[in-house]
Amino acid sequence: MTLLVGSLHLGLIYALMALGITITFRILNTPDLTTDGSFTLGMAVSASFAVMGMPGCGILAGILAGGAAGTVTGLLQTLLGIHPILSGILTMSGLYSVNLYVLGARSNVSLLGTMHLFTKATAFFPHVNKDIVRLVVALALCMACLAVLIWFFRTHLGLCIRAAGDNDDMVRASSINVNIVRVIAIALSNSCVAFSGAVAAQYQGYADIGSGGGMMVVGLASVIIGEVFFVGLSRRSVTAGFAAAVCGSVIYRLIIALALKSNIFPAYALKLVSALIVAAALSLPAVKARIQLARNRSRHKLLARESKKGGLS
Repeated sequence: MTLLVGSLHLGLIYALMALGITITFRILNTPDLTTDGSFTLGMAVSASFAVMGMPGCGILAGILAGGAAGTVTGLLQTLLGIHPILSGILTMSGLYSVNLYVLGARSNVSLLGTMHLFTKATAFFPHVNKDIVRLVVALALCMACLAVLIWFFRTHLGLCIRAAGDNDDMVRASSINVNIVRVIAIALSNSCVAFSGAVAAQYQGYADIGSGGGMMVVGLASVIIGEVFFVGLSRRSVTAGFAAAVCGSVIYRLIIALALKSNIFPAYALKLVSALIVAAALSLPAVKARIQLARNRSRHKLLARESKKGGLS
């Protein structure tokens, strides 16, 4: 039971990041490696505000900081013409110094003994199980973010972002500034990623400069697993894609928890397990295509043999 509840907690918190990665990876079709830096930025800002006694402001400030980081990446891509992968790497590298500055030149900040979002929620409901209260808070934040994104991508601007991801030329022909649309989309994506980091910092009770390492892989794993478990559904609409990403994040956390509990993999192999899961999920379409091709070839050979036998007779 503890394993399930813990996986649900982390799955819902990291689902916020998966939603952000869905925007760039699936909707915009643009690789963005800013994720590792913006996640840590959200953690650092959130923890710094929580130490000052303003945990709610810390969440909002973390979201805005992530949006600013995404804006920098978008401008590097559109205004300066830097390759999307390189622009993400540049922003991520620069954010390391920014994150250290936000943390006060320290590698980590502890929230031990500090009132933050989750401790306030548990104090407000003293007779309710602490794990249930945390689960409700994480679920409420995740559902709120999901609802906002679903609403946004049904607006005119959201439809422009979706169109830019499908066909740049068509959007330009419609007199829409594609560069502005892309910058907004990347900023929105990193706002979601930083939102995840901000909530994670207050959930875990600390912010660490190395916490963002490998978050891109974690987010991709969540998105891909969601698509694997909900084949066809995730591609029907943006709403279904977002819902699949949230479910994929929870399933991913369950898989990781089960893998670590089974003692098949040591705790330090978490990132390796994540990479293997992503690689396996991404390779599924190619494997299916090869299996189908092999079946078609065997059918053609069988038909050719039967036709030869019919001709001889």
